[in-house]
Amino acid sequence: MNTTNKRFRLFLIILLSFTMILVVQYARIMLVSAPHNPLDTPVFPELQRGEIYDRNGKLMAIQTRLDSVTAWLPEIKDSEKTASLLADALSLDKEELLYRFNDSSRQGFLYIKRQISPTESKLVNEMIQSGSLPGIRLEPEQGRSYPEKDLASHIVGYVGTDNIGLDGIEYTFNQVLAPPEISTNKDEILYGNDIFLTIDLNTQYITEQIAHRAMEEHKPEGLMILVMGAETGEFYSFVSLPSFDPNNFSKYTAAQRNNLPVTLTYEPGSVMKIFSLASFMQLGGIRPDDQFDTRGGYNPEIFQKYKIPPITDLGNYGVLDTTNILIHSSNVGTALASDTVEQKEYYNMLKNFGFGGKTGIPLPGESNGILTDPSRWSVRSKPTMAIGQEIGVSAMQMITAATVFANGGELLKPRIVKKVVSPSGEIVKEYEREAVREVLSPEVAESILLMMEQVVSSPEGTVRRAQVPGLRISGKSGTAQRINPETGTYSDTDYMSSVLALFPTEDPKLIVYVILQFPKGQSIYGGRIASPIVKELAESLSPYYGIPIQGNTVLTHDGKIRLTKPQQIEIGTELPDFSGLSKREVMAALEGSSIPVSIKGEGWVVFQFPPAGEIIDESTKMFLEFK
Repeated sequence: MNTTNKRFRLFLIILLSFTMILVVQYARIMLVSAPHNPLDTPVFPELQRGEIYDRNGKLMAIQTRLDSVTAWLPEIKDSEKTASLLADALSLDKEELLYRFNDSSRQGFLYIKRQISPTESKLVNEMIQSGSLPGIRLEPEQGRSYPEKDLASHIVGYVGTDNIGLDGIEYTFNQVLAPPEISTNKDEILYGNDIFLTIDLNTQYITEQIAHRAMEEHKPEGLMILVMGAETGEFYSFVSLPSFDPNNFSKYTAAQRNNLPVTLTYEPGSVMKIFSLASFMQLGGIRPDDQFDTRGGYNPEIFQKYKIPPITDLGNYGVLDTTNILIHSSNVGTALASDTVEQKEYYNMLKNFGFGGKTGIPLPGESNGILTDPSRWSVRSKPTMAIGQEIGVSAMQMITAATVFANGGELLKPRIVKKVVSPSGEIVKEYEREAVREVLSPEVAESILLMMEQVVSSPEGTVRRAQVPGLRISGKSGTAQRINPETGTYSDTDYMSSVLALFPTEDPKLIVYVILQFPKGQSIYGGRIASPIVKELAESLSPYYGIPIQGNTVLTHDGKIRLTKPQQIEIGTELPDFSGLSKREVMAALEGSSIPVSIKGEGWVVFQFPPAGEIIDESTKMFLEFK
C-alpha cells in the first residue's frame, strides 16, 4: 500500500469518527437526556394591559383571560372525528380543519382558534375531559374585551391575538397601555397604565342614535358626526359610520373599520366660506358692511380672455354685504371678496387655520388634506378655493379650525385623551387645553360668529332648519361634488353634504360638525339634510351640558327619595345582573360562591363583566365596577 492510500484511509477514519461523535451527541441531547428543567428558562410574569375609560370612568376596554384551542398533531388519532367535533363547537369549517391536520408541512404544534368565548371553552373542555379530543388542549391567553361594542369603536380601536394594539388608541398608546417587562418573577402580575378619554359615553350614545337614524333616512355611503367642547378642544363624541365591533374586528371590512373623520380627504364646499371671509377680514381686504354686486356672476377679464367658465350662484342675489354672502352662501360674493387679498396672504391664513397639515390628534392614519402652494395655483384657484373647491380637508381639520371662532381668534389643539393613570392610581400625564396660535383678532372672530348666527336665524339662511327656539346657534352648510377619479370631472350624483355649527352663539360651549358622504335620499343639500341633524343634537345635548334654552321649564326636586327593598339575588347556572346593587348586597349574594371577583370603586355596581346571563363554569371570573 503506497503512502497516498494510507493517508486517504487515515483521513476517512478521522472523518467517520468525527461524524459518529456528532451523531451520538445529537442523540444524547434530543432523545436520551433528561427533560429540560423549566427553571433553566427565563419565566416572565403575567402582563395585564391597562384599561380604557371614558371621561367619567365608564369602562371601554378591559383585559380578559380567554382560552385558545391548540393541537399537538402527533397525538391526533382520528382527524376526521376531531375536525367534525371542533368545527361544530367553534363554528369553523370542517374541510379547512381537515386540510390543516393532514398538511404534510405541519408536523407538530398548531393553533386551532385563538381567544375563544367562555361558552366555546366549556364545550371543548367537556370533550377533552371525556377523551373525545386527544391531542387537543386549551391554553389560557390574555385577551381584550370591549363592553360597549361598536360605541366609539373608531376611537378605542382593537388589539390582535397577541394583545398588541392594531388601531385607535389601542395602537397609538400601545406602549402606555402595555406593562413593561421588568421582572422574571412568574408569580408577579405587571399592570399597564389606564387611559381616560375625553369621550363622554352618554353623549356618544345620543349622537350615534341620531346618526343611525340619519343613515336610514338619507342612505349615505358614510356619515360623520363630531361633537367638541368649544372652550377646550376635547371631543365629547366621535361618530364614523359604517362602524364595527372591536370584539370581532376581523369580521368587518377595511371600509367599515376606516376612521373617516381622520383619514378621509374631501372638498368641503360652502362651509369653507366662513374661513375664507374670516381670512379676508383679518387681512384687511373686506369689512362686514362692504357691498358686492353678484349680478352677472364672477367673470373677470382674465376669465373671459382664457375662456374660463364664470363662477355663478343658484339664484340672483343682487347686491350683498358680507353677512348676506354667508346667509345666501353666495359663490359670486365670496369670489369677489377674494379679489381683495393676495394669493400668498390667503394661503398663509389657510395654513394658520390648520389646513394642509395634521392636527396632531393621536389616532393613526391622519390625513394632511390638500393645500397646494400658490406657485402652482391657476388664475381660478383663489376664488375657487374660497368657495370650498380645489382644496382637500378632513373633518378633523374643519372642526379644529372652528375653535378659532369660539376662543377669540385662538386655534386649539384637538384632544381625545384626557389623562393617563398609573396602576396605583397616580396621574402619569394630564392633557390640558392647548392653544396652538392666534389666527384672528377677537373682533374678527366675533364678527364671523355673529354672521353665522344669521345663517341659522334668517328665513333665507341655508341652515334655518337647525333653528332651536330659545337657543342661539351659529352655523354654515356646505354641499360639494365629488371629483370622479375616472373622468377627472365633478360627479353628478356624489356629494358631500355638511353643516358646521357652534352654540350658544353668545358663549359657545359645543361645536358640532355633521357630514353625509354621498347621500342617496330625497335631497343632497347640506342645508336640507344636515341642518335637522344639528337641530336634534342641539336639543338633546344642550340640557345635558347645562346650556340654557329660553322658555324651557326647569324641574326641581326636594331631594327626598324612597328606597325599596332590594330583590334577593341567587347564584345559579348563569351570572345574575348585579347592576345597581351596593357592595354589601353583592357580597351577600356571592356568599358561599367560589367565583373569583375583582372589585373597583365604591358605591353601587355600574358595570359587570362577564355580563348577566353568561354560563358559570370553573373558569368564570367576575369584574365589578362600583361608583
